[in-house]
Amino acid sequence: MSHHSDPRALLTPAMRGLLNRIERAGHPPLHALSPDQAKASYLAGAPVLEIPLHKLTRVQELSIPARDDFKLTARLFAPSLDVALPVLLFFHGGGFTVGSVASHEPLCRHLAHLAHCAVISVDYRLAPEWKFPTAVEDAWDALAWLREQADALGLDAQRMAVGGDSAGGTLAAVTAIAARDAGWPLALQLLFYPGCAGHQDTASHKRFSKGFLLEKPHIDYFFNQYLRTEADRDDWRFAPLDGVDASGHPRELDGVAPAWLGLAECDPLTDEGVMYADRLRHAGVPVALEIYAGVVHGFINFGRAIPQALTAHNDAARALRKAFNPET
Repeated sequence: MSHHSDPRALLTPAMRGLLNRIERAGHPPLHALSPDQAKASYLAGAPVLEIPLHKLTRVQELSIPARDDFKLTARLFAPSLDVALPVLLFFHGGGFTVGSVASHEPLCRHLAHLAHCAVISVDYRLAPEWKFPTAVEDAWDALAWLREQADALGLDAQRMAVGGDSAGGTLAAVTAIAARDAGWPLALQLLFYPGCAGHQDTASHKRFSKGFLLEKPHIDYFFNQYLRTEADRDDWRFAPLDGVDASGHPRELDGVAPAWLGLAECDPLTDEGVMYADRLRHAGVPVALEIYAGVVHGFINFGRAIPQALTAHNDAARALRKAFNPET
């Protein structure tokens, strides 16, 4: 973690310029909006800085049954009609409150193209209508469904990965632990700046609490929408780094899927991401960790303006290709 006396000086010129333009635009912050307004505002703003949609051979709408018979919508992206493509099950970010398949479609399309794999992006249920642990259960139900339906979809059930950004990274990490428990092998967990800790009290949370896009009021707003009580903060399904199970014990991480983590240097979540990578390594899990200098939380969705976004896309795709094809 960097400790420059002026944290804004850590930003790249492009990142600093973008943040300045966002501030000058004067749009109300998400935490000042109602949840419905926040969802709409996030979706409207998502394409502004994203790369154009990459053309793909196959784009397919899916319906995934959850355990309570709720139908989750999802979208499959694939670069070809080849049979038995490996597949990444992706969970979008947005603090468990905003975001959707649509908001993250450019990223998912690009990953499918770069990694030559299928990507299935899931619209898990959002807060505040659906509180914790509904999103966790939806993520798990999506993986269980995919394992059963992979052959029918022309996908390779033996080469599956989970991934996500921010809150979606939390869901991917938790799903990877649960898959280990179930004896379901995964090739990789692909985690872009995941939330990992139950309490936001690390040095990076203090250092980057204001002026770096994801501010403390945003985090508080999202978690107040999502969590039922403060006790949920200590549940490992919310906090895979330091949460505990029903017996009060932390979840061991040995035997979970190999991990690739892509973090932003100027992000409140950076320290907990590094700490989670360290816990995985100490458990004997293969980990690749990239920290992208001078950028903020959410940068992977800023491909039009921030060069590091495309670098991160390529790094993540390289990790997927290696995980799916370890002998090449």
